[in-house]
Amino acid sequence: MNKYIAFTILALLSSSAWAAPTEPRNWTAIIMFGCVVGISLLITFKAAKKTVSKEDFYTAGNSISAKQNGLAIAGDYMSASTLLGISSMVFFKGYDGFIYVTGFFVCWPILTFLMAERLRNLGKYTFADIVSYRLDPQRTRILATCGSLIVVCCYLILQMVGAGQLIKLLFGLDYKIAVILVGCLMLVYVIFGGMLATTWIQIVKAILLLFGGTVLVFLAFKAFGFSLNNMATAAVNAHKLGQKVLEPGPMLSNPINTLSMSIGLIFGLAGLPHILMRFFTVPNAAEARRSVFYASGYIGYFFIVVCILGLASIAIVGTNPHYFVGGQLGGDLIGGSNMVAMHLAKALGGNLLLGFLSAVAFATILAVVAGLALAGASAISHDLFQKVIKKGKATEKQEMVVSRLSVVVLGVIAIACGILFEKMNIAFLMGLTFGIAASANFPVLILSMYWKDLTTRGAIYGGFTGIISAIVFVILSPTVWVGVLGHEKAIFPFDNPALFSMPLAFLVSIFFSLTDKSARAVLDRQGFELQVVRSELGAQQSTLDKMPLH
Repeated sequence: MNKYIAFTILALLSSSAWAAPTEPRNWTAIIMFGCVVGISLLITFKAAKKTVSKEDFYTAGNSISAKQNGLAIAGDYMSASTLLGISSMVFFKGYDGFIYVTGFFVCWPILTFLMAERLRNLGKYTFADIVSYRLDPQRTRILATCGSLIVVCCYLILQMVGAGQLIKLLFGLDYKIAVILVGCLMLVYVIFGGMLATTWIQIVKAILLLFGGTVLVFLAFKAFGFSLNNMATAAVNAHKLGQKVLEPGPMLSNPINTLSMSIGLIFGLAGLPHILMRFFTVPNAAEARRSVFYASGYIGYFFIVVCILGLASIAIVGTNPHYFVGGQLGGDLIGGSNMVAMHLAKALGGNLLLGFLSAVAFATILAVVAGLALAGASAISHDLFQKVIKKGKATEKQEMVVSRLSVVVLGVIAIACGILFEKMNIAFLMGLTFGIAASANFPVLILSMYWKDLTTRGAIYGGFTGIISAIVFVILSPTVWVGVLGHEKAIFPFDNPALFSMPLAFLVSIFFSLTDKSARAVLDRQGFELQVVRSELGAQQSTLDKMPLH
């Protein structure tokens, strides 16, 4: 195993020879980048020695504490879309970016009070364990696998876009080559280190990201005499929108679009497989709840930091032609539209701060991509291969082989999609992903935990309705139908599907459950009381697991 990791490192270090540089290389930044990546690979190497079972690979052996898991969850959530995408959104759209980030944070109380403890008590490896606890295990795991893979692939796209643009800016490589590098490095993390390596990389990079963001905010405030009013005034004077940059803009002009976006952001978190998997890494339900509490504090603070960086960038980056292609103010930013925070770091802290923040941002993206790949691989190997195809008879070795092969397939898909969506704002892509997650996974998950009358038929029909409708609405929306596919006018006029697809999934699930009179439906309803006991008394799992539900 060691020789494979060493070979990968050498390949990555020599990869700059693959193509002529498209941007000047920043060697200070590259050196710091290499240090951070080297540390993360060292963590992977150490974790690989401890990853000997599927429990280690999927859930780090349930050995992560609440504080550690809180940092890891924050690391998962403080991704490319947070640092790069949201700061860029504030830079370009002003006040709308502040409103947008609020939706990402409001969802945490739902996860804390409604789901965290029940997820830990009912689940083992994936959220499909919860959905299939009292429902038909074969059909519901197929549904959960489809939902997980679709959300994972959508989330992978935005991470790959951010990583590709970052490496393009740092190394001066072609964007496509940069995306391929990210995909290869992600494969190393997951295949060799599993959840243990992914968790510790998340913890380390969350600490570094919080530190780097704090330093950058301090320098930004220093530039304006430690006055938020001075910063806002400078932003108004520098932005082409003038005073309107601090007022609600086009993003909030359509109330239906705004409501749909808000619903997706608020409920989408509870449908993200790589976040839900984190609750299975802690020893018990109480630690799961506490880990969400810690994560909420870290994330809330960082969201404030990122919004301030976006506001400061309007006055500092937006008035300096050095950061625009051809030296034309108001034109395209060097490195792409998502690189505002990186340009601000260089303006305030020179190449040293740029190198540090770029390296940490890249480690952030890699860790999130690794977590996503792990969530997708576990859905394929544990839910689909082990539980559905092999009906629980596959050996642990076979399951691990399928899991690692799944990681490779997901890596290839992520690379291809990352290249296709190069020009998209990654914060906006994240909003679309949350909308799909809110429609595909959240309705069935919450109904299975809290509604006695949910049946297998209702869950299947409702779940697939949410998945299909969300994807169709996204494809027909202005973002994809016009922005990506090049058509003149969108068929579905709204950017986010959640307002329409999520209620539709709930209604279909409820209707087909209430009208279900089959023998399977009787078993589904009878199993609810036992599920409630299990969800509240996690200590009784060993006894309850022996009691047949199916």
